[in-house]
Amino acid sequence: MPVIESHTPGAFCWFELGTTDQAAAKQFYTALFGWSFNDFPIGPSEKYTIFQLGGEDAAAAYTLRDDQKSQGVPPHWLVYVAVENADEAGRRSAELGGQVYAGPFDVSDHGRMAVLADSTGAVFAVWQKKNHKGVGVTGENGTVCWADLSTPDSAKARHFYHELFGWNFVEGEKDTSGYLHIKNHEQFIGGVPSPSQRNPNAPPHWMIYFQVADCDVSTSKAKTQGAHVIFEPMSMEHVGRFSILNDPQGAVFSLFQPETR
Repeated sequence: MPVIESHTPGAFCWFELGTTDQAAAKQFYTALFGWSFNDFPIGPSEKYTIFQLGGEDAAAAYTLRDDQKSQGVPPHWLVYVAVENADEAGRRSAELGGQVYAGPFDVSDHGRMAVLADSTGAVFAVWQKKNHKGVGVTGENGTVCWADLSTPDSAKARHFYHELFGWNFVEGEKDTSGYLHIKNHEQFIGGVPSPSQRNPNAPPHWMIYFQVADCDVSTSKAKTQGAHVIFEPMSMEHVGRFSILNDPQGAVFSLFQPETR
């Protein structure tokens, strides 16, 4: 099992589910991905769930607060990007036309973070580690393997993220669809769908992909547990097979089965 010792700045380092039914979410995702979990108190009645795979942290979940729900925040998966300085990332994000929704603030002795939105409105978080590095496992079924940025203005978003994290955006060698691959240093970490590949009615957002052994089987399993399938399993030549779903509470995510070579 490939274990992550540390995250390079600019890499996705944590994935957090905000949900309306934490107990149901724990049941759904542990059954779907074979995760175990540990709950940690974060208030008088609130708990923070850390999901694990093979003893390593893989993701987390919490219950949306009343103020979030009153502001219309839906159940969602939030991506965290590793940074060396959360305060500087928040300041620079605002300079680039983004928004600072929360922070920067300390999360006990685990790290320092901020919740931001890019210059087109897609929400993400930054994480400056202290005692918690973020996810500790990769490349296994049940881990996040990719993230797509859906935005109506890719040029504006590309400028924002290049200036903030140093990301580069490149076209596939044989891909004429307009899909762009996000490269952090030498590692491909995600992509930006072209206008023809995104729902024009969807707000800007990040969507994460979980690696699975069999996309069709996992999609069917998710359906039996109450998930809604937005896109049934489909194949991408020389890439793999994927589907897009809402979990039972409404959070969107994707399943991805890499093509074997």
